[in-house]
Amino acid sequence: MKNYYQPEIETMPLEQLQALQSERLVEQVQYVYDHVKYYHDKMDAAGVKPEDIKGIADLHKLPFITKDELRDQYPYGFLGVPLKDCVRIQSTSGTTGRRVVAFYTQADLDIWEECCARAIVAAGGTNEDVCHVCYGYGLFTGGPGLNGGSHKVGCLTLPMSSGNTDRQLQFMTDLGSTILCCTPSYAANLGEAVNERGLRDKIKLKAGIFGAEPWTEQMRKNIEESLGIKAYDIYGLTEISGPGVSFECEEQAGMHIQEDHFIPEIIDPDTGEVLPEGQVGELVFTCITKKAFPLLRYRTRDLCLLTREKCSCGRTHIRMKKPKGRSDDMMVVKGVNVWPSQIETVLLNQGYQANYQIVVDRVGNNDTIEVQVELTPEMAEAKDVPAAEREKQIMKGLKSMLGIRVNVKVVEPKTITRSEGKAVRVVDKRNLYQ
Repeated sequence: MKNYYQPEIETMPLEQLQALQSERLVEQVQYVYDHVKYYHDKMDAAGVKPEDIKGIADLHKLPFITKDELRDQYPYGFLGVPLKDCVRIQSTSGTTGRRVVAFYTQADLDIWEECCARAIVAAGGTNEDVCHVCYGYGLFTGGPGLNGGSHKVGCLTLPMSSGNTDRQLQFMTDLGSTILCCTPSYAANLGEAVNERGLRDKIKLKAGIFGAEPWTEQMRKNIEESLGIKAYDIYGLTEISGPGVSFECEEQAGMHIQEDHFIPEIIDPDTGEVLPEGQVGELVFTCITKKAFPLLRYRTRDLCLLTREKCSCGRTHIRMKKPKGRSDDMMVVKGVNVWPSQIETVLLNQGYQANYQIVVDRVGNNDTIEVQVELTPEMAEAKDVPAAEREKQIMKGLKSMLGIRVNVKVVEPKTITRSEGKAVRVVDKRNLYQ
């Protein structure tokens, strides 16, 4: 099979790649200025004209776009083509506010699906594979993106969507699924179910492509062991296109950003200053090929770093390290910055599975934080360590990681509701008082 989805552009020398980016950026800035009134007015207010942007070195001159602005302009304020030229919309969940609706021309869909196809190929996929897609379909980008990418590679595609674990396992075994695409939390749940039902020897999975929520390296290891696969990270946002903006190769040492379509920057989240390669900051993306919903310098709120260290896979596109969290997901508890991923790291390192929930509350003027941790079936059956002792050990680990006291409650297996999509890790009751 010709490896069409790792074209020369993925291994293009840096100088040539940046020349391509500059050419596309100049064209895109003029396009956005001419076709998106909101951005036209914003550039004028910032004193920036399209002719000021002569290449990627001038990218910093452009104003940022935030999610709040997208919400305020819902639904058509950032539309860059006549509505009759759009063939699809996708949407964010709206769980943190008004939905963001992203529009696509057919050309936009082709680009997005090719990026997802590249991700599948990077995970070892070919037209001989069976791609089992149990990301959610509908308005969520996960299912449609990997579905389209699977078609481009030529895989037999199982459009399973999320949920109904019994049906997932039936098709997985009967049709010989080889590549699994879903959220990491649901992959962990499927791994748990596979081993509980004695199906490990009956599945043929070799790889998994997991994204849409944060996950730790220890969680990756647990998923790989439970399903007998190699687990690859994939990244994307509805606002930018969906999954496939970046993805891991076999080195599993950061996700290659598809720089022929997206230009990344890392900025100081407080000042907006562009930071040098290797420093942690907020990830910003500029779309240089999208037409229906073309965003320039979109602030993702994801915190990570970029590196151009040589990769053994031969791809030259810059890599982003796994985001350590989102600046807007971070909780401030007792004056301390807390990310769920920090708590998950402690739990997994102590042998617990990724089934937990964080409850933050406020009593009077004081914040409280409790982590509910589910025992594994083996722990519950052995009963060798009292619950109080387990709670004490976890509290010690969390105090060392976070620097604050965290209450811990150990609960029985299957007590915490399983996720069939994005896991709900945090319940912040303090919002009820606002």
